[in-house]
Order: sequence, then structure tokens, then C-alpha cells
Amino acid sequence: MSITSQYVTLGVAQDMFAVPVERVQEILEPQPMARMPHAPADFLGIIDVRGEGVPVIDLRTRLDLPAAADTENTRIIVLEVQLRGSMRKLGLKADRVFEVTGLDGDLEPPPEIGARWRAETVRGVGRRNGTFVTVFDLDRLIAMDAVALDRQAPADLVA
Repeated sequence: MSITSQYVTLGVAQDMFAVPVERVQEILEPQPMARMPHAPADFLGIIDVRGEGVPVIDLRTRLDLPAAADTENTRIIVLEVQLRGSMRKLGLKADRVFEVTGLDGDLEPPPEIGARWRAETVRGVGRRNGTFVTVFDLDRLIAMDAVALDRQAPADLVA
């Protein structure tokens, strides 16, 4: 595993998260989506990114947080994840995006709490200016429910 020193930091609810900057392709404002019938709750739909249909996952729902309306700070982070052996492009909707930055010090492993939780989606926990930053293991976070990506529609169906 390579060591990433730069991250895109983002916010969901009151928490700060990060994804490795080399996985981020672009950051977009919210835009119209083509919704898919019978899609999982966190699969918001498909957006058109330069003629390519890109599925969008609601990070709040993926993290089991209550829904919230979009604000002027809401963003869709288009990034690449490895899914079933190949790289796939997808959007991750976050409440806000802060910056590209390094973290203060090394990542710590996810805490063990002696109970069952989905720690495999966390690559590690770092700090930035005294605030905890949870760094996602993107591939595992998305693979939690790969069904959404399997329902990706061809680009010509995007409105």
C-alpha cells in the first residue's frame, strides 16, 4: 500500500473526512441526476460528466447519517474506486469540501471498540489543526453496496 500524504478533506454533518487526492478527478456543484428505479437509498442517480454517466452516492446515507437538504456548499466529488478488479468512476456527494492538504502526523489505525462495526471502511484516523479526520478506504466504502454501481446506465440515458 502506498503512503498518501495529500488528501481532499470534506465534511458530512459535523465530522471531517478525507480521501486520497490522487483518487479525486474533479469536484462539482450539485446538478440534475437521472434517478434509477428501485435503487438503494444511497444511490442518488447518474450525472453527466463530459458525456459519461457517473453514478452518485450520498455519503450521508452511506454513513447512516440523517438526510439533509443540499446547501450552497454541497459538492459532488468525482473519483475513482476499484470495484471487482477494475477502476470505476463515481461521485460522492458531501456536505462540503474544504481543501487539499496533508494531515498533522501519521494516520492511526481505526479504533477497536470491542463491538461489531464497519471499521474496514476506514483507512485510518488523522488530525488536522486539532480536529480528527477520518480517512476513508474508498474501495471498501463503496464495495459495501456494489449493487449501485452495477446499475450504472449508459451515457446516452443521462438527461
